[in-house]
Amino acid sequence: MSIGTQDFKVPAGKTIRLKDYDSNWLPKWAKQEKYKKTLKQQAIDLLEENRQKLVSEQELLWASDSYAMLIILQGMDAAGKDSTIRHVMSGVNPQGCRVTSFKTPSTEELKHDFLWRHIKALPERGSIGIFNRSYYEDVLIVKVRPEVFAKQKLPPIQDETLFWEQRYEDITLLERHLVRGGTLVLKFYLHISKKEQKKRLLKRLEDPDKAWKFSITDLEERSKWSEYEKAYEEMLNKTSTKWAPWYVIPADRKWVAHALIAEVIASEIEKLDLTYPVLNKTQKEELTKAKAELEKD
Repeated sequence: MSIGTQDFKVPAGKTIRLKDYDSNWLPKWAKQEKYKKTLKQQAIDLLEENRQKLVSEQELLWASDSYAMLIILQGMDAAGKDSTIRHVMSGVNPQGCRVTSFKTPSTEELKHDFLWRHIKALPERGSIGIFNRSYYEDVLIVKVRPEVFAKQKLPPIQDETLFWEQRYEDITLLERHLVRGGTLVLKFYLHISKKEQKKRLLKRLEDPDKAWKFSITDLEERSKWSEYEKAYEEMLNKTSTKWAPWYVIPADRKWVAHALIAEVIASEIEKLDLTYPVLNKTQKEELTKAKAELEKD
């Protein structure tokens, strides 16, 4: 299965429209009748292939101790962020991977700037950090819901347009700082249709094992679908940069989303061209002595 992931990258400095991205996307060749039955299996095979690559690259990431990787997942409710983490990252060593889910800010967090709690959770060198939602919520829900924005208790705002422009700038500058310091920043927007979201929310309600995941706030957020789409669109256009681009991932089919995200992660981490540390002469001599000691024991 061949996937050109560059087609899903939001070009820096250009304006995109979400309606131009098909949430139910399939490669053109896959629409041929002879491929329809095998397509899903090919996607699963590609996912597994890239998971194995990621396992190998994670060990190199840890051994080289020079880079870190930050994966950001954003999307509407039920877009598949949790399942993406389970399926794409299932093979990595948990000791070198940390998932952080950002919920409603605490009283302490609200007393700091909006980036504070996220900076504390950034991955250290040699490790992978996954943000299930992130500081981007501060240009999404905070922008769409005035009552959430009011809780941040900021000084009076004279120019609202300028305020949001500066917040986008703060985010892009943080990411440029991270990239310059050796953090690979990969950002994925899981693009789900309103129709597919309805289907998944109903499935939660009908399945006793998934009902706990449903919240009445899911319906409240769904009622503001168009406002959120506008906020996401502006976020993508304002914060997709050369150093930290966004990928708009078609998410109506979870197996397509998983395969695409795994492909991007595997290919981007391979570009770092990581290698195991090379031992110097003194280190080699110490290992030789250690081996001799063990053999005498």
